[in-house]
Amino acid sequence: MKRSNLQIRGFSKLSKAAKITWLTEQHLSDPARGQELLASYNHADEAVQKRHDEFIENTVANYFLPLGVAPNFLINNQVYTVPMAIEESSVVAAAAKSAQFWMDRGGFHSTVISSTKIGHIHFTFTGDAAALNRLVVRIQPELFAATDSITANMRARGGGILRIDLKDRRAAMDDYFQLEVRFETRDSMGANFINSCLEEMAKVLRLEAATDAGTASGDLEVVMCILSNYTPECIVRSEVRCSLEDLDDGSDLDVYEFARKFQRAVRIAEVEPYRATTHNKGIMNGIDAVVLATGNDFRAVEAACHTYASRDGQYRSLTHCSVADGEFRFWIEIPLSLGTVGGLTKLHPMVQLALEMLGNPGAHELMGIVAASGLAQNFAALRALTTTGIQKGHMKMHLLNILNQLEATDAEKAQLTSFFADKVPHHADVVHAFCALRGIPVPAAEGVRS
Repeated sequence: MKRSNLQIRGFSKLSKAAKITWLTEQHLSDPARGQELLASYNHADEAVQKRHDEFIENTVANYFLPLGVAPNFLINNQVYTVPMAIEESSVVAAAAKSAQFWMDRGGFHSTVISSTKIGHIHFTFTGDAAALNRLVVRIQPELFAATDSITANMRARGGGILRIDLKDRRAAMDDYFQLEVRFETRDSMGANFINSCLEEMAKVLRLEAATDAGTASGDLEVVMCILSNYTPECIVRSEVRCSLEDLDDGSDLDVYEFARKFQRAVRIAEVEPYRATTHNKGIMNGIDAVVLATGNDFRAVEAACHTYASRDGQYRSLTHCSVADGEFRFWIEIPLSLGTVGGLTKLHPMVQLALEMLGNPGAHELMGIVAASGLAQNFAALRALTTTGIQKGHMKMHLLNILNQLEATDAEKAQLTSFFADKVPHHADVVHAFCALRGIPVPAAEGVRS
């Protein structure tokens, strides 16, 4: 396909139809097929589709992810069916399997330790730091008053601005200071609320610094006002525990040997960053899937969790395990800034459905559910790794993806699923079995098993 000039001006001002025409004609070898495919992913209800189109800019179609559910999550003595939006095979199955295992052993116990969120006014100041500190102390009432109209509704719900502190960061960068502001945003994630408050406070800071005689010898320049997605004071813990004997699941598993190896596997992730990265990625499989299904910002959650995992200077496991006095204990402690009001929660129909499925939880309850999902995912992964190995279960779930790539019929899928029931279905083996079933030659690229 020969492309013409791919530069375009005023693209955002085009209609959706015009955007699609330009995109498909300039970038695809078969524009008609591309337009047909994009149209096929539109919602049948035009009003719902218009709502989706307006979530972001330059929308050309919807992008589907599977929405699955993991039932039988017993969390704080309440049973949940947990919605999970994710594309990776085995994540939902692993979470559901862990939930069922712990259902009979007391379930998950989640506790919100704190729910404070932080934002900063980043600024430089060239004058006397002591004078700046006196100024900040003096203008505290004005800083709060400047946000009264913004915080009124939040204060009525028990939230608002908690405290304002001056941070001297000149050791990190010349002339660098912060106003660090702590917030309680209740059931809202609170990004827009926090940023709006910070910008109003910055106006007061600029004005007062310019007119205050004590700081007249120094220049104050506000660089930016922004919340932090690192939320080390918005923490939730979830844990499971049982006697070692209760780890018996009816198999031939030696529970004492299992507990020893499981604890050692967690310990490796606590001390080895290479392992911790993959270990925590698996945890985030369980966390992100629920965060996404409930309309929350999984990128912010990822960033906070990974920063928290590095808080002592080395990247470490987010989960921990102890085996003592005949008891097995496994827990996770993570920063989670979530909301159940605002954002997509009132706009995206599937988000509304997911939250209703969970009983329309508040933010604290949702934090506990999400943390339990991450812990469940990690338990399943470590249980597999320290017993049968990770690939057996993962590749069985991946088998269907391979068969779909081969465009196998339902009958062929049934036969090949049965054939691989007691085998690990590696891609090359599946291709060979599929070709043998159809009586066709194996493609040249698949001719040699690795």
